[in-house]
Amino acid sequence: MGKILVLYYSSGGTTKQLAKLIARGVEDQDVETIIRTVPKISATTEATEDSIPTDGDCYVTQQELSECIGLAVGSPTRFGNMAAPLKYFIDQTSNLWMNGELAGKPVTFFSSSSSLHGGQESTLLTMMIPFLHHGMLVSGIPFNETALLHTETGGTPYGVTHWSGLENNKPISGAEKKLAIAQGKRLANLAIKLK
Repeated sequence: MGKILVLYYSSGGTTKQLAKLIARGVEDQDVETIIRTVPKISATTEATEDSIPTDGDCYVTQQELSECIGLAVGSPTRFGNMAAPLKYFIDQTSNLWMNGELAGKPVTFFSSSSSLHGGQESTLLTMMIPFLHHGMLVSGIPFNETALLHTETGGTPYGVTHWSGLENNKPISGAEKKLAIAQGKRLANLAIKLK
């Protein structure tokens, strides 16, 4: 069948938690999931990360991206945009774009921020742009997911979001959990239909 790739960057841990919930939704549809992250980048050009992280999820490879049947992409909000490490990885995928390797596959997005009005929706929207160039089919969360109508914490039709608070101490709410799982299920169902 193929695998769904859940790709994220997380500095405070909540984007990683959302990634795990989206993966749970994918797996609820009996579709295999791989969860990957990207290494930090440094303003010091000589500084590099080890090729294998000391803990947590493995770093994504372009081959894993190419071979996935669907993709979920998550990032903390950085001034209304995705974090630089994720953008840096995406910027390296021109060879996949030239060969159309992601074209026609479904993709969905998620985000978190420490400030209430930190630009979660604009982050999701700007994350879509490179994948539209890749020819991917963007999937959000429809309003028939009733948690989207009643959430008082996070979640948008563009994808699930979370506000972690200035101290990064606000837990993911029940509505956010439901939305993340529903988003994963929707991605899996679309990938199955398109496959």
